[in-house]
Amino acid sequence: MGLEHKKDKQKTPAELAASQTSGEPETGEREKTEPEKKPSTSRAARKPAPAKAKAEKTAKRPASKKTPAADTAEEKSKPVAEKKPADKKPAAEKKPARTRGARRAPARRRGAPEPPRSAPSRPVVRARAKYVRSSARKARLVIDHIRGKSVQDARALLQHTPRAVARDIEKLLASAVANAENNHELVGDDLYVKEAYADEGPTLKRFRPRALGRATRIRKRTSHLTLTLTPKNGD
Repeated sequence: MGLEHKKDKQKTPAELAASQTSGEPETGEREKTEPEKKPSTSRAARKPAPAKAKAEKTAKRPASKKTPAADTAEEKSKPVAEKKPADKKPAAEKKPARTRGARRAPARRRGAPEPPRSAPSRPVVRARAKYVRSSARKARLVIDHIRGKSVQDARALLQHTPRAVARDIEKLLASAVANAENNHELVGDDLYVKEAYADEGPTLKRFRPRALGRATRIRKRTSHLTLTLTPKNGD
């Protein structure tokens, strides 16, 4: 309050009357009022708006020259139907992935003879007898005679063979003929023995007492017999 009174005292009475008539606030009131906001001097405020700047540039340029911005605006304004779709090339068919280690089939040379065509496959009938009480060596002595023979010849050979294993092989041959006639609808007299072999089976071990309190081992061997029949014109 003391500062304000000192300032009022310094003013002349004419200045005081003029300030009262004009309605200007006194010095104390001016200090209380908020200071005026100065315009911001930041870079964003200095730069004009991008839309306004583009409009000003286009207005200054002559109408004959088109700017790239105007071209893009015109293209966007065009309807979608006017734009011609680009001709798309058909996508190439993907080749199957080659597996690792697979080999390509060798190309046939010119003039080379064509590979022989395979004849239509003939049915093959198989019959097997397991655990026959005969050694494989004794069975092979008989079974080797009927390999490659017709069914009729094989039967005749087995009927006139004195060995005991021939009876088992004859039964096996009859079983193979029955399989061909019932399962594959073939004629038994038109077949021949394509394969005939004997494999070793498990051996039964027995013991027999001998002199002086000893015991010797007896090996009772077995075998697995196999016969394969097929029509005569199959090969």
